[in-house]
Amino acid sequence: MPAPRQPNAASGTTRPAPVIVGAGQARYERHPAVERRTETFIAEAVVDALADAGIHRDEVDGLGVASFSLAPDHAIDIAWKLGMTVRWIMEDTNGGASGINMLQHAIRAIEAGDAETIVLCAGDRMEKREFHLMTDRYNRVARDFLAPLPLNGPNALFAFLTQRYAARHDLTREDFGCIPIAQRAWAGLNPGAVYRAPMSLQEYLESVPIAPPLTRYDCVPIVSGGDAIVLTTPDRAARLGAPAVGVRALRQLHNHDQQEGDGLSSGFAEFRDDLWAAAGARPEDLDAAFIYDDYPVMVIVQLADLGLIPDGDVKRYLHRTILEDRWPVNTSGGQLSAGQAGASGGMHGLVEAVRQLRGRAGDRQVEGCELAIATGYGMVVYTHGACHGAAVLERVAA
Repeated sequence: MPAPRQPNAASGTTRPAPVIVGAGQARYERHPAVERRTETFIAEAVVDALADAGIHRDEVDGLGVASFSLAPDHAIDIAWKLGMTVRWIMEDTNGGASGINMLQHAIRAIEAGDAETIVLCAGDRMEKREFHLMTDRYNRVARDFLAPLPLNGPNALFAFLTQRYAARHDLTREDFGCIPIAQRAWAGLNPGAVYRAPMSLQEYLESVPIAPPLTRYDCVPIVSGGDAIVLTTPDRAARLGAPAVGVRALRQLHNHDQQEGDGLSSGFAEFRDDLWAAAGARPEDLDAAFIYDDYPVMVIVQLADLGLIPDGDVKRYLHRTILEDRWPVNTSGGQLSAGQAGASGGMHGLVEAVRQLRGRAGDRQVEGCELAIATGYGMVVYTHGACHGAAVLERVAA
């Protein structure tokens, strides 16, 4: 595997760019046994990722952790319980944006020589009680203004957003249903997805209302689980002798002023042109997309803002590209079918992207998958998430 010496678009340096050499997951569970705690899921994901990479625990000298339910423990406690001694450590608190955020920090750490091999992991135990505690205490906005209403989490906020987006683009429930129906079909090929049974349009339309117009299948099912990826230097990756994943470009934007508006624009639109220019690619060059999918409307918003719906005809794109042509978006089934394991949702798309680009996605493998995008999105304030991140990823041959 040649070490790329061209400028690293992800960080703007001319040093050899770090690569991703492994991805792992702790199996998602709806109702975990009492002894299966947050640290259990994180540890299982790390072990799985290291096995996938062919790297021993003692070779790891960097660790990044994201979790909502790890307290009172922290990243250093996970390192200790995993038996790791590390030179670089971080703990991310940005929910669905944590995976992309930690990836950016890890790239820079390896380039700077602070670490050579870094594991990034996320996970949560999310039973019903734990989930409601998290949503009520998510941040001061949730605690002081939303929980007293009560809104029971972000569903009502995204219901408003869905109504607005539907009005602007003349969309019906049948149109929004293209996302969960198509992703459920992909989930049927993923043994790790919580929900795998095929979903018909009728079943979607008749599902139980949660926060109209949102119904059961528009809202991510809460699960417990964990995800992890492994990064290292090109030299070490070459010795492993397996395909790796390079980061062509990575961009983030936080605290975008959208919270003052109608919520229909996102930070992805702000950095889209810079992202594609840095990647030396265009949206039409992609072979697959892994979009943070807490609600169908946010999948559509991100696809549009990143330029994947070039003519702006959202309705046609949903029915033709997503549903009929089955262009690969969220081939794991996404969080809408695989499940959302708390902060692990921020790693979910990255893990699936790495599997696809390394040719290790099993029955759902996208043929010739060489270039993909993964997004992270989270930290709901008043309208929707305040943190946005996207990475353009490419397959690097062994």
